[in-house]
Amino acid sequence: MDFKLNEEQEAMREMAKNFAEKKIAPTMEEDEKEHRFRREIIKEMARLGFFGCIAPEKYGGNESGYLAASVMTEEIARISPSWGLPFNLQMNSIQSVLLNFGTEEQRERWIPKLINADLLGCFAITEPNTGSDVASMKSTAVETEGGFVLNGTKMWISGVPVADIGIVYVYTDKAAKHRGMSAFIVDMHAPGVTQKSIDSKLGLFCAPTGEIVFEDVKVPKDCLVGQKGDGFKICMAMLDNTRLSSASRAVGVARACLEHSVRYANEREQFGQPIANFQMVQEQIAEMYVEEQAARLLVYRAACNRDLGQRNTIEVSCAKYYAAEVAVKAANQAVKIFGSYGFSTEYPVERFYRDAKSYQIVEGTSNIQKMIIARNALGLK
Repeated sequence: MDFKLNEEQEAMREMAKNFAEKKIAPTMEEDEKEHRFRREIIKEMARLGFFGCIAPEKYGGNESGYLAASVMTEEIARISPSWGLPFNLQMNSIQSVLLNFGTEEQRERWIPKLINADLLGCFAITEPNTGSDVASMKSTAVETEGGFVLNGTKMWISGVPVADIGIVYVYTDKAAKHRGMSAFIVDMHAPGVTQKSIDSKLGLFCAPTGEIVFEDVKVPKDCLVGQKGDGFKICMAMLDNTRLSSASRAVGVARACLEHSVRYANEREQFGQPIANFQMVQEQIAEMYVEEQAARLLVYRAACNRDLGQRNTIEVSCAKYYAAEVAVKAANQAVKIFGSYGFSTEYPVERFYRDAKSYQIVEGTSNIQKMIIARNALGLK
């Protein structure tokens, strides 16, 4: 398959590249040191149509597709992985869930506000004792005459504590195990909802991450997405889209590490010559280049399949697993090429080294992706 971008996709890629370099890069290092989240950046991304790629025009979208979103996500993450995350929170998670499983009323009510960033989104799966084993979550929603009452705690939720709206996965029937899980779209400012920031993390300092506590939160019946018991199915379908975005960000990190390493290797002199002349450095650069190219092609394949309306679980898992591993390896190689300066905050490769580790964890760990890939290859259910 030819993955050459069409004119619209190329124009959106260039727009994202220019935005990242002109709007994010100038204050990026200061923002990182201060762990500063700037809502105005998301509003500007929204104004340029970044979050409308998967939605029809009637909801304010531009229908440019998942491939267009992926190439823009890569360009933003190339400058700042933190600012690549809103593609997931505003679009690939909530919008995809509502477009595939929501009612027309839910779509009309929420999607335009996510596209224009009047509301900031999140999705809540992980709990203090629930990570890869999604079905072991403890949070519940008890049905009442007026709707549902939610109780529970979610941890390591991207977009918290600034989120306005979220897709929340809880049990409506614990006895039914994963078939008793349901999905709700929840107002994050409703009475009983508490958002707390988690500041003790390795990287992604400009991307808020936190904990949500639900204490007898009253949720109207029209906030149930799909039917009761559809939650696990909805969650797995959503992850096909959020993992794709994660893989795109990982490619952006790998590319950034390669670009910085090439520039440094040509400028840094040792033993009277640029270190680019040394074969071991050339070997590192060659591996980084090939692996970055391969990861991007896996992402493009998964995105193209999604744009064709195909279920792309295996393609996404391949892309997410490989891109995450490539990003971490590229960052590791970059630090080694930079030597002592790679260990310094004077250059950005140490930041990419910290940020890259997230891709082996979020949206299903690398081990989970390998399990999905292996079971598919072996023909196991």
